[in-house]
Amino acid sequence: MYAVVKTGGKQYRVSKDDIVRVERLAGEAGDTITLADVLMIGDGGDVTLGAPNISGASVAAEILEQTRGRKVIIFKKRRRQNYRRKKGHRQHLTVLRVTEILTDGAKSKPAAKKNAKTTAPKVDAKKAEPKKAAPKKAAASADDLTQLSGVGPVLAQKLIDGGVTSFAQIAAWKKKDVEEFDEKLSFKGRIEREGWVEQAKILAKGEKE
Repeated sequence: MYAVVKTGGKQYRVSKDDIVRVERLAGEAGDTITLADVLMIGDGGDVTLGAPNISGASVAAEILEQTRGRKVIIFKKRRRQNYRRKKGHRQHLTVLRVTEILTDGAKSKPAAKKNAKTTAPKVDAKKAEPKKAAPKKAAASADDLTQLSGVGPVLAQKLIDGGVTSFAQIAAWKKKDVEEFDEKLSFKGRIEREGWVEQAKILAKGEKE
């Protein structure tokens, strides 16, 4: 038995177990689809023609692959007009294997279920969610570095992350220490301009008192 089906604006003569390449159809490899536009069915000497389709007839097929056809080059040129256009096209195709030719409204047999379970085990979304790291907190004994000129909460945290937690530390900075933190914080001389060392000495003395 064979049938002539229409899909993608084209007609194909197919029999059971035939493999055909048609224009892209929705689905994934392994899915079973039904081609309902059957124009003709032949069985030996008996031929049935549709008008245009045969009522109750269909072709069941399995999707083997979603692929693309060979590349076609389209080149256009107009003489003496400096006009040239070159384009390439690869048609999206679906490779089918015909499994059944059905008549009189019959339905295709369901595919056998696989014994092996392919579904992934359920995962509790709450348990799977990674724990967020707790924000860093300033040490309990750290001075309030925002009292320095030009130092806000963000900058104070950067200093604490760099190991600076007290006015006494800044007050004890030498020239090389100032240059080191200038470079770390990309300040370009701001520490010296703002007078952090002098301010820290006053603030440290006030803390002691």
